[in-house]
Amino acid sequence: MREPLRLLITASGKDKGRLTCDDLLLIDSEGRPVEATALRPSAETALHTMLARRQGVGAVLHTHSVWATILSEHHAPAGGLVIEGYEMLKGLAGVATHEHRLWVPIFPNSQDIPALARDVAGSFGTPGRPLSHGFLIRGHGLYTWGRDVDEARRHVEAFEFLFETVGHRRGRGQGLGRTGPSPFRPRAIPRR
Repeated sequence: MREPLRLLITASGKDKGRLTCDDLLLIDSEGRPVEATALRPSAETALHTMLARRQGVGAVLHTHSVWATILSEHHAPAGGLVIEGYEMLKGLAGVATHEHRLWVPIFPNSQDIPALARDVAGSFGTPGRPLSHGFLIRGHGLYTWGRDVDEARRHVEAFEFLFETVGHRRGRGQGLGRTGPSPFRPRAIPRR
């Protein structure tokens, strides 16, 4: 781990599509701004700092996509979802084949971010269901990371492609490890 740990994080309440350098602040390992500022760190800072403490993590990214949200709701009762058989899995660091079986854990959404960060931290190394490239927060979004921003962005792109593909496939009745009836099953349209 880098000592002292320093992270550049988005200030709370900023439009992520219009960020400027003035919307970012430098924080320490406890999530406190390193310099005096009127900005407040993101409400989810504890998740970012927990991940940044891990070996090999140089960047953490968090998204709020439609497919991540839908799939996190649908698969939450199972605690996560398995994605396998897709070439895009090779976009994740260390994955060399489409035959890779990726477990994406889903954690309950909570406003107690330090407790959520402890739960996520405790899941690394879980036998049979390792937390390796990212996770979902139910009804909220994706967290992923990489050794640098480029790798973390590549992971976001791979995950978002995979989530959308799984969601569309499920919508055509070709579910992958369904945990119950698909919310995407097309409804019969009555004939007139």
